[in-house]
Amino acid sequence: MRVPLRTVMAGLAVALVFVPGAAQASTTSELQRGLDKIHAAGMPGVFAVGQNGTAREPAASGAGDVNTGRPVQPHYRHRVGSITKTFVATVMLQLSAEGRVDLDAPIGRYLPEFAVDGVTVRMLLNHTSGIGNFTDTIESPEDVLRLQYTTVRPEELARLGLSLPRTGEPGASWSYSNTGYILAGLIIEKVTGRPAAFEIYWRVIFRAGLWHTRLPGTDPRIYGPHSAAYIPWPPAGELRDLSVFNMSWAWMAGEMVSTPDDLNRFYRALLGGKLLRPAQLAEMKTTVDMVPGAPEAGAYGLGLMTVPLPCGVSVWGHTGGVFGHTTYSMHGEQGGKQLSLALNMSHYQTGPVDPIADATIDTIFGYFCGQEPGLRSTASALSVPNLDHNGLALAS
Repeated sequence: MRVPLRTVMAGLAVALVFVPGAAQASTTSELQRGLDKIHAAGMPGVFAVGQNGTAREPAASGAGDVNTGRPVQPHYRHRVGSITKTFVATVMLQLSAEGRVDLDAPIGRYLPEFAVDGVTVRMLLNHTSGIGNFTDTIESPEDVLRLQYTTVRPEELARLGLSLPRTGEPGASWSYSNTGYILAGLIIEKVTGRPAAFEIYWRVIFRAGLWHTRLPGTDPRIYGPHSAAYIPWPPAGELRDLSVFNMSWAWMAGEMVSTPDDLNRFYRALLGGKLLRPAQLAEMKTTVDMVPGAPEAGAYGLGLMTVPLPCGVSVWGHTGGVFGHTTYSMHGEQGGKQLSLALNMSHYQTGPVDPIADATIDTIFGYFCGQEPGLRSTASALSVPNLDHNGLALAS
């Protein structure tokens, strides 16, 4: 599912809650000022690491725990949601280079039990399969709580997505579907004979030196320093911490835990050609418009999105949202200037104006462009492909 950044989860019937946190002392850097503005707009805690060559810029603002006032820190581990998809696509492209997966083969070649006429492996990875999005079935607070401690098998998720109405004909248009990445994970397992998580660890995480990145599987806890994961819960909008959550419901569509430094390191290795051969990296960066005929609205490749910024710079990366955590990881060509930014509240209700989204846009654009906020705010094409349903009604 794709949710415009300006209206991140804005269709949800819960109140925007401003939580005064222990904001870190502001510095003169634009990144720190931006995070302070995001916190002041109502986000309990936000942290980021910018990287420009060898120059690393960590920043944080607000609280990782609103009850104790514990400050959020730039090195925190965080559920990064759909950013998991770039890792899955990287493994699939490595298998393609080895001749073990044909991107243009029908998925029925590898998963006959889930065959869909006309749908290829490539269409799963670039969201043009037309297969329904299984997370659209998450519609109530009860649905969220039911998932929190439940183990769901990927085959169940695949069947659920395939049972939904199609969003279009195979290859016809872009429509974000988490189901596609469940199927992609199952293809990896079928081809290799090993768990998809093992292949990601062996082929990507260890190879890139991502020592704080983890695929938790059914383990609901985040180990190591981390923030809460807040949702304003109905009916009063009291913040509920959902950082303890069995992420099997997301699996290869978005179960990963990582840090801003690890994300920067991963995308630097990926875009710098250290994880894929040139031909496969070119395949990954071959995009389709997310809005037909409107490239300025961003485009999507194979597990990788690109966004044109108003200053003439295009960034590559991915975004992700799960219950209580949202992440943006954006990078220049060949992993040049980089920014990975994390927020610790989701599913807040806003009106026509979303000050948190505006401040986040300004911060990201400011880091890459250094332009005035007015220009940055009106030109955003960033979006958050979220695992949780855009229409989720957290109301009593």
